[in-house]
Amino acid sequence: MKPLVLMRGGGDIASGAVYRLWRAGYPVVINEIAIPTMIRREVSYGNAVHMGEMILERLVARHVSVDEITDTLATGVIPVVTCSYEELLAAIKPDIVVDGILAKRNLGTKRLDAPFVIGIGPGFSAGHDVNVVIETMRGHYLGRCIYDGEAEPNTGIPGNVGGYTHERVIHSPKSGLFTAKRHIGDSVQANEVIGYVDDEPVRAKINGILRGILKSGLMVSDHFKLADVDARCEESHCYSISDKSLAVGGGVLEAVTAWDYERNRDANYI
Repeated sequence: MKPLVLMRGGGDIASGAVYRLWRAGYPVVINEIAIPTMIRREVSYGNAVHMGEMILERLVARHVSVDEITDTLATGVIPVVTCSYEELLAAIKPDIVVDGILAKRNLGTKRLDAPFVIGIGPGFSAGHDVNVVIETMRGHYLGRCIYDGEAEPNTGIPGNVGGYTHERVIHSPKSGLFTAKRHIGDSVQANEVIGYVDDEPVRAKINGILRGILKSGLMVSDHFKLADVDARCEESHCYSISDKSLAVGGGVLEAVTAWDYERNRDANYI
């Protein structure tokens, strides 16, 4: 039986890794927060917390309790659990931990949490707090496994999608209650109101298609990421795992399979 993987985070990048691992036969349990705030909800298995069940690229994820994990895995469904990371670690004792929170800093993942620990993106150091880091910066090194050192630092500038960087990402103008007025997959125009934070309008900056927007009814802080507009206007991109997510997922799968192969090889030599 293949080793059990615990994925911290169920957003779009983590979901690319979950998809790659699951398709390769690795059982994965996702640990999400009680109120997920991902904007690319239609391509995030963690959206099962809001929906109860999430289907993405033919795979099903379901929000379950810790006690339901074993039975859920047995039915071929990805469990999404919202208990604390420490509680879940103790309950399932995973062989592999992958931190896919993408917080740009380490929120408590340690190298001794499992026999093999992977950190996705900046904020981790291979050989110190994790065994391997996966590069998330678009470009030549995207998806590369780093066994010594760190990923490229966060620049604060969103990646170029359809010719736009910071213009495509919409942030909250203040703290308050977010109410969405448009939906993922909708076409929007520059300066169009897509929602409100309390009574202050939130506007798109460019023409395009809304490939991500925060779930309506959530409290947000000032400058919180609310939406993502894609100028390429390909509706299918709103509902399928992105090239970046699959590239990062490929790096995670490479690291996991290499470690799995080496431990089995060493066991056979004994």
